[in-house]
Amino acid sequence: MNYLSYLLLLILPVNFSGGISYFPQSKIQNMQTQESPVYNVAKLKKSIVIDANWNKAHWKKIKPVEIKNYMGKVSIFQPEVKSKMMYNDANLYVIFQVKDRFVKSVTTEFNGPVSTDSCVEFFFSPDSEFPLKYFNLEVNAGGTPLMFYISKPMSDLKKLLPEELKQIEIAHSLPATVNPEITEAVTWTIEYKIPISLLRKYANVTHPAKGVKWKANFYKTGSKTSNPNYLTWSFVDNPRPNFHLPQFFGTLIFL
Repeated sequence: MNYLSYLLLLILPVNFSGGISYFPQSKIQNMQTQESPVYNVAKLKKSIVIDANWNKAHWKKIKPVEIKNYMGKVSIFQPEVKSKMMYNDANLYVIFQVKDRFVKSVTTEFNGPVSTDSCVEFFFSPDSEFPLKYFNLEVNAGGTPLMFYISKPMSDLKKLLPEELKQIEIAHSLPATVNPEITEAVTWTIEYKIPISLLRKYANVTHPAKGVKWKANFYKTGSKTSNPNYLTWSFVDNPRPNFHLPQFFGTLIFL
């Protein structure tokens, strides 16, 4: 699947047959927040094992972001999604926790259509001078990643190579493949470590340090599960689901 086709899966509305019903948009107006949020990114001061353990000591005192703003129609089951982030001089560290149902993960090839599965995503602009140029790192519930550097959505992008994606250490709490879909309640986690040196192969990086600001957004999706959903941390003012709108990113402040 080429990247244009992949993006169209995100942007175009998808019709599903079956028993999922939807809340009217008017019912969730009070759930949406339009003020651009800020997240303070703490510095990691000791080594950490990437093992998808949300409750380990390293993350205990780190405040999470809540990924709860919806795009498009809202399915009757609403996942509860949180993420935390830390950094040191060499790496970025991110963990997601998803309290979910209707979980499916079948994509296993790097840079495949992971967002059609149950998937968490981190979009970020590491160059403070060019906040509309960004990386999108998307990881499905089975731990398979997709990552591009995008200078202009839909037209100017660079795909990270499989050997480069292997430099991102990823841990996942569910098996690599989840099929058939898990319809009952389940909590799953994704944790990863991104080398800053990898980012520099594609973009200028304003190196994380106290007071440095980046733009970013955190997402949850699952466009081809039986409970399609599109959730964001920073509110995206767009009638159709589309995560590739960096003008709506929130702000990361490194501490």
